[in-house]
Amino acid sequence: MSRILLKLSGESFADPVSNFGIQPETIERIASEITEANNKGIEIGVVVGGGNFFRGVQESAKNMAQANADYMGMLATVINAVALKDALDKNGTQTRVQSAITMTAVAEPYIRLRAIRHLEKGRVVIFAAGTGNPYFTTDTAASLRAAEIEASLMLKSTRVDGVFDKDPEKDTDAKKFDEISYKEVVSSKLKVMDLTAITLCEENKMPIRVFDGTTTGNIYKALTGESLGTLIK
Repeated sequence: MSRILLKLSGESFADPVSNFGIQPETIERIASEITEANNKGIEIGVVVGGGNFFRGVQESAKNMAQANADYMGMLATVINAVALKDALDKNGTQTRVQSAITMTAVAEPYIRLRAIRHLEKGRVVIFAAGTGNPYFTTDTAASLRAAEIEASLMLKSTRVDGVFDKDPEKDTDAKKFDEISYKEVVSSKLKVMDLTAITLCEENKMPIRVFDGTTTGNIYKALTGESLGTLIK
């Protein structure tokens, strides 16, 4: 497990009450756990979502063309990427932001071989702006980047402790899976990731560990190999 792709939702950065914006204590906790794992020699790529900003303007965007709304979401991920970089920089962790949409003032353009070189040098690489194309989710972007950087594992941080047969936030009798196959996720219509992301991981034999990233210490534990949550393989 020398190289891992960590997928963080935008909501994981947000204030837990308003579910909007960035809560400093939360992003500092996430950054400290990434730094601690990076100091152990784990090569870490991070894909960030933008829901903590874009969810707040979705009402305004509902009558927009889908492509325009998706580009707004991509720009929100850049805000989160720069914020996470700042928190990692304060820890003394060498970090690079690469954006799929060119904006050289704030991020490097995404170049696969350059990203791999940064990882080999022990730098944390944060991938922003999704795939750079509308109609694709940040989960799909994470699956794509995981394959491109030849990660050994993709970690998906969520608000619940793995994959369940029902929504555990609504059904108290929801059953958790310790391990499940890609095909079972698709056939049972479990809302873990979108179909494109799951298919991409299956085709590239990329295992996915879904875990609760809101609990202090869990991101570090997942990055360093502990069997948290659910493994999809």
